[in-house]
Amino acid sequence: MKRIAVLSSGGDSPGMNAAIRAVARTCLFNDKECVGVMRGYEGLIDGDYIPLNRAAVGGILHRGGTILKTARSERFKTEEGRKAALSKMRDAGLEGLVVIGGDGSFRGAKLLHDMGMPTIGVPGTIDNDVAGTDETIGFDTAVNTALEAVMRLRDTASSHDRLFIVEVMGRNAGFLALEVAVATGAEYVVVPELPLSIGNLCQKLRVSHENKKSHTLIILAEGVMTANEMKDKLQDTGGYDARVTVLGYIQRGGSPTSFDAILASRMGAYAAESLFIGKSGVMVGNVNHRMVLSELERSWTEQKYLSPEMLGLVEKLN
Repeated sequence: MKRIAVLSSGGDSPGMNAAIRAVARTCLFNDKECVGVMRGYEGLIDGDYIPLNRAAVGGILHRGGTILKTARSERFKTEEGRKAALSKMRDAGLEGLVVIGGDGSFRGAKLLHDMGMPTIGVPGTIDNDVAGTDETIGFDTAVNTALEAVMRLRDTASSHDRLFIVEVMGRNAGFLALEVAVATGAEYVVVPELPLSIGNLCQKLRVSHENKKSHTLIILAEGVMTANEMKDKLQDTGGYDARVTVLGYIQRGGSPTSFDAILASRMGAYAAESLFIGKSGVMVGNVNHRMVLSELERSWTEQKYLSPEMLGLVEKLN
C-alpha cells in the first residue's frame, strides 16, 4: 500500500485536525503518500482531493474544526454514488481510506469496505456515543467548554436565587450531560437513558429551596427535550426564578484540549499503520488507555451505556 486518503464526515469535533495530521505524518514516516478528501463523501464522489504533505498539515494540531471540511452526502447513499466514489479513488491510485466521524460515517466506510476498498474508522464526535472506545475525539473538549460556561452561570445563579436549566448537546446520548453535571456539581442531570418524572423533580426543587440553597442547576441532554420545554413542564420551581441557557454549537468549536489532541494523534497514527498491514472494516478505539480495533458495525449495533458510578455521584454530591 503506497497511497491512502483521509476524510472527515458528519459533525465536526475538536481534534479532527490532529487526527488528519497524524494520518498524513505517519504516511510520510513510512514513505507513503497521503491525500485529503474535501467535504467528506461528497468530495469522494467528485474526486476532490488535496495532497497532504508535511507543509499542508503544519500548524493544524490545535486548530478547531477540520481543514478537510465536512458535509452530508445524499448521493453516497445511492449505489450509483458509491460506485462513482470507488471509481474516482481507483483512478487516483488510492489503496485505502481513513474515515474520521461517528456511526453514520462508519456506515459509509463499511459499504466501501464491502466493495473492496480497505477502510478504517476513527471515532470523532463530541457525543461519545460510539461503542468500542472509552472516549471519542472531541468529547473531552466539549465537556471542558461546557464546564467553563456553566461555572460562569453559577456565579449569576447564586446572586439571584435562580434555577438554571442548561441544555447541552449529545443527540440521543447522555454522556456529555452526565460529565458536565459531575464536573460542575449540578444538582440534577436529565439524560435520555433514564426515565424522567417532572413531579419528582419539582419536589426536589422545593426541598432545595426549603434547605436555603441559593441556586440550583439542572443539566439537560438535548435528546430528552429542549430547555424551554422543560421550563414549561416545571409547574413548580420551588421558589426559584427559572432561566434557560442553550449552549448549542459553542460546544463543538475551539482548540482541542491536550487530552483530545493526544487521543486524536494516537488514533490517526494507529489507523494509518493498521491500513498498511492489511486491516479493514474496523475502527480504532481507546480502551483502558490502549489502542484497539473492533468491527465498524459495533458503532451502530451496540449500545454504549452510561456509568452507574457517575450517575450515583450526581445524586450523592449535590
